[in-house]
Amino acid sequence: LSSPSGLTHESHKKDVEQVYLRCSEGSIEWMYPTGALIVNLRPNISPASYKHLTVCIKPFKDSAGANIYLEKTGELKLLVRDGERSPSRVYCFGYDQGGLFVEATPQQDISRKITGFQYELMSKGIAADLHTASAPCRPCSDTEVLLAVCTSDFVIRGSIQNVTNEAEEQESIIHVGVNKLYRQKSKVFQLTGESGNWRGQIKTLLECGVKPGDGDFLFTGRMHFGEARLGCAPRFKDFQRMYKEAKDKGLNPCEIGPD
Repeated sequence: LSSPSGLTHESHKKDVEQVYLRCSEGSIEWMYPTGALIVNLRPNISPASYKHLTVCIKPFKDSAGANIYLEKTGELKLLVRDGERSPSRVYCFGYDQGGLFVEATPQQDISRKITGFQYELMSKGIAADLHTASAPCRPCSDTEVLLAVCTSDFVIRGSIQNVTNEAEEQESIIHVGVNKLYRQKSKVFQLTGESGNWRGQIKTLLECGVKPGDGDFLFTGRMHFGEARLGCAPRFKDFQRMYKEAKDKGLNPCEIGPD
């Protein structure tokens, strides 16, 4: 977390401050923004790997006081306009497309403003999984399911208890009852209540039209800004079939107990 304050630059409203961030994920919070910030993302990996990275930013819900640009060799491309209200909107770009330039906008009052956003760096392959613009709701093929089992941040067998839709954010929240937890990167799925049942929530696009249904599914997906995002989710009996067929042929990419 980096928290610079514009108050220290009140007498130099055109000052530009450099911020260097070494973590692969985190957040920036700029209080009383004046002048500009250049945000340099310098993860602790080989510079040769930078070209394979995607940067995603998610502005805070009440972020205000500055425009956020993508900057490369002096050219600015507007990413987020000051005051733009798009809940849960995520902006992604290739690491080699430039850096972040955050410029304070002229203010007519002295009310407290905070510009802030979360950021994540990830491989371009993972980013493509999260932002498949061409067909985000299409079912996964057998090969995609088997690969997702090996590479996803979470893999669970469970049932859909309920689905709540958030029209403003254009998202659906799937409330999942977990029957078997194969893997989870973060503690999204936890024991709840005296019954000792595992439960958790997975988000997906509203347009995919997910509805409560009977039976078990194999839920896979990625963690993105602290939330579980749905990837492949075949019915569990279909996963058992495809896993057995691949294993019999020696083609399953990794081992997992399918029962």
